[in-house]
Amino acid sequence: MRVVFEGQYPLSTTDFTPYMEDLKRINPDVLFLCSYINDSIGLVKAINAVGLSPRLVGGAMIGPQNGVVKAELGSLLNGFVNYDYWLPVRSLMNTQIQSLIATYQSRAAQASADPLGYYVAPLAYAQLQVLEQAIRAVGSTDDAALSDYTRKATFETVVGNVTFGEGGGWAQPRVLTVQFQNIESNNISEFKKPNTQAVVYPPETASGSVIYPYAKARR
Repeated sequence: MRVVFEGQYPLSTTDFTPYMEDLKRINPDVLFLCSYINDSIGLVKAINAVGLSPRLVGGAMIGPQNGVVKAELGSLLNGFVNYDYWLPVRSLMNTQIQSLIATYQSRAAQASADPLGYYVAPLAYAQLQVLEQAIRAVGSTDDAALSDYTRKATFETVVGNVTFGEGGGWAQPRVLTVQFQNIESNNISEFKKPNTQAVVYPPETASGSVIYPYAKARR
């Protein structure tokens, strides 16, 4: 792809409208965004406000994975493509993780935590399961021994069986590419529906297809 614009903004930026107006004049086919939580909120609102309509928009945005952010933006997220780690789609569900999410959500409000918990809770719990199983198998907390065992073992976790590759990363990729679709309101219950966050990649996990171009997914 030919890069037609690459820009940065000060971290103190709160109004992203001028940036989006500039991009609207350029009219890019693909808009790839790398942003933190408050920036992501501002960018999504500005894109919708100025009517910027690339064929694909999203990227590496931190924030839209969080339930509070989802509820604030609601249908403004429709069409955005972003990453996530776990979502309640059929291919990722099992009885263990259903129980974990139900327990998490029942306690989240009292703890002022993310009301959904999809982004962090499943993999954080799985990480602790890996550590627990490695310590039990090795019989110590020695870093070298745990590392050696972890490279070779398979771990049973709430996100399924986990193994690691030569470099220490997941043997099976687990980062999801997700498109927001069919969101009708700002109610947090919208994001408990499997059809509002379609996993479009990897293929073995996919729960839907990309709605393309972006304009077709906007409501």
